[in-house]
Amino acid sequence: MNIELTPHSGNWKKAFEDEREILLDIFQDDIKAIEHIGSTSIPDLDAKPVIDIFIAVSPFRSIPFYKGKLDFNYYRSIKTDMINRYLFSKYSDKNTWTHNLHILPFDEDFYSRNEILFRDYLRKKPEWVSQYNQLKQQLVLKYTHSLEDYTQAKTQFIQTVVDLARAEKGLPRQDVWTMVYIKDD
Repeated sequence: MNIELTPHSGNWKKAFEDEREILLDIFQDDIKAIEHIGSTSIPDLDAKPVIDIFIAVSPFRSIPFYKGKLDFNYYRSIKTDMINRYLFSKYSDKNTWTHNLHILPFDEDFYSRNEILFRDYLRKKPEWVSQYNQLKQQLVLKYTHSLEDYTQAKTQFIQTVVDLARAEKGLPRQDVWTMVYIKDD
């Protein structure tokens, strides 16, 4: 798969809102929060044109429940090593990757998740968006055929922004991939 970044599009917000309505209809009262995350949720940020969505649910059910609900809506379950989180990718009828859906249990810490803090921090700090755009453009040239390598190469930048966002909120540092708290020496 080739990685292609496109300039930010106003259509991404609408694509999220349209999918939000579909998901609310599918899961109804189980959804306690639904958020547009990832690069497509940040104004002026170049991105792969794939809408990332968090839905926080209660109760948090086993994966077969979600597969049964989503299989008829072009979603495919993606196996990951993430704990307490299911990932589904949505494809159009032309087999174009359009959305990622992350299903998580809802709890009082939902809005302090790193992905939400990262998004909110960049929305407030356009100078960081500019830096991130530059980094992404460099990395996509280097890792054009490896989404995993491209994503890993962004880790230090993402960790720096998340550290700043968490510090701003008085939250302890946390590794962006493992969610393990980082002890500062």
